[in-house]
Order: sequence, then C-alpha cells, then structure tokens
Amino acid sequence: MVSTSTELPSGVQRSTCASLAVLRAGSSIDPPVVLLPGYTGSKEDFLPIIPRLARAGFDVIAVDQHGQYESPAANPEQDCTVDALAGQVSLVADEIGRPVHLLGHSFGGLVARAAVIARPSCVASLVLLSSGPAGIVGPRRIALQAMRVLYRRSGRDAVWAAMRAADTAVYPPGGLEFLERRFFASSDVGLRVMGEQLLSEPDRVGELADAVGQDAVPVLVAHGAADDAWPPRLQAEMATRLGARYEVIAGAAHSPAIENPKVTAAVLVEFWRNGVGQRAA
Repeated sequence: MVSTSTELPSGVQRSTCASLAVLRAGSSIDPPVVLLPGYTGSKEDFLPIIPRLARAGFDVIAVDQHGQYESPAANPEQDCTVDALAGQVSLVADEIGRPVHLLGHSFGGLVARAAVIARPSCVASLVLLSSGPAGIVGPRRIALQAMRVLYRRSGRDAVWAAMRAADTAVYPPGGLEFLERRFFASSDVGLRVMGEQLLSEPDRVGELADAVGQDAVPVLVAHGAADDAWPPRLQAEMATRLGARYEVIAGAAHSPAIENPKVTAAVLVEFWRNGVGQRAA
C-alpha cells in the first residue's frame, strides 16, 4: 500500500534539505527524525505519521531520495545506487548539523543501513521498517522481476497499466491521480537502478552489526504483522543478529505508516524516548 494524499496536514511544510525535496514538521532540541521512503515511494508515504511524531516533540524530515518524485537525479545511473543514496543521507545529517534518528522503509531501509555502515556517527539511532537482510524475496520479488521484463519490452506506460490492472485498492478522490503523477515524475533510469539494487542487495547484516556495535547505535526492527515483502521470520532473525529491539505492528502489512499510523507512531516514539541508549539483551 502507498500513500495517496497530497493534502498537507497543519504544521507540515514543503522544503529542501541537502538538495532533496522534503516534508518537515515539528521543532525539538532532540535529534531530528529523518524518514526514507521505499522503492517507487516518496515522502508523502509518511504523511499519516508525520503530525503524530511532531506532536510528540520531534523535528520530522521526510525526504524524496534522488530519483524519487520531487528530487531529480542529475546522473541517475550513479546517483540512485544504494551507496550513493546513503551518501546523500550523510549530507542531510551534515546540513542538519547533528546526528539524526534515521528510519528507512523497505528499500529505504537498505539505504539507511548503508548510511550507518559508512558513517555510524551521523545517526543517533536506526529504525529498519519493513526492510530485510538482503534483496527482496517472495511474491514481490517475482512481481518486480516481471515488471522489469515488461519495462524492457514495452516501456513505462505499460508498467503503469499493469500495476493498475493488478491493484484492487479503492482510492479517495485524487488518490490515483497523485500515484500516477508521482510514478511518472520519478526518474525512469532511477527506478530501473533502484529496482536492480532491490533485487541484488547482498546480506550486510554482519557489517551493520559491527558498525552499530562499535558506535553503540540503538536499532529497532519493526514490520507489519502481515508483511509480504520480507517474511516476518527473516526480519525477526535480522533483529536477533543486530541485537536490536523488535516490534510487530498489528493491523498492518508492508506499509505500517499508512496501514496503522497510530500504532506505528507510538512504537517509534516509545523507541526514541525510551529505547535509545539501550540495546536489546
């Protein structure tokens, strides 16, 4: 599921940070929260939780990564790899001026992981939300592979048509129009490069465990109870390997911030308030 909202709640503003388009809300002396969306997603996917996090006292910054929606990529072949996107996260932290609470959803989790491996000092904590130890698996992997074949044969219009044909969701007024606008505004090459990375990303959990262990970075692994991208079993095993806190969000699948924003926000706030500085036993 993806967000279909283009209406900004009160207190949420459009801005930029380190050349990236962002949504920003809240103000706090605590470490800011930086939210990275998943493949084909955007900063708007976090709109259901941004106001909740801001009301809890956090400065919240949701970004479009290079190649996504409103953040163009000058050279998408190079700019949209996991490592390049991770480097941009480091620049975001530099512009903010202090370590951040970094959250990556799905593909964004792979980027967040790479950012922490490369420079653990840029984060105050790490949340991997509905992400996994390596490339995507299961039915979503098969679907992504099929879409890539269709793209090579027939182009992006055909991919969009196939996505719509397979989608049984009922959207609010304007929702489908937003999804179409976002899909075609995102970098064509960037989507291909990110898709390749989502399929081929190796297991880097050991590297991440070393990085967060050396810098005492608190980690939370969380996902919806019905996640169909990375099986819950894999995410639970990843949490164990990382010595991370582990939470299962009821009433949600692969997009907890949209499917159950109240509980998702509560889990995040509790972790950032009480779990940071504590490692799981």
